[in-house]
Amino acid sequence: MRSEFTAIIERDEEWFIAYCPEIPGANGQGKTRDECLKNLSEAIDLILTDRLEDALRGLPNDAKKDVVRVG
Repeated sequence: MRSEFTAIIERDEEWFIAYCPEIPGANGQGKTRDECLKNLSEAIDLILTDRLEDALRGLPNDAKKDVVRVG
């Protein structure tokens, strides 16, 4: 899977808050910038894994799975 995404990071008093515009619903927060980005990364991974599992559910047995590279 793609491994680089945009992280928009904002400061809210003592918290760092981040979201990923490419992955709606992916956000993270933390007391440090690194903690915030780690949490965002985990959220992105969970969302993409869930979307893949959902998309593959119910495929016909003769469907072929391959990889396509972008950019």
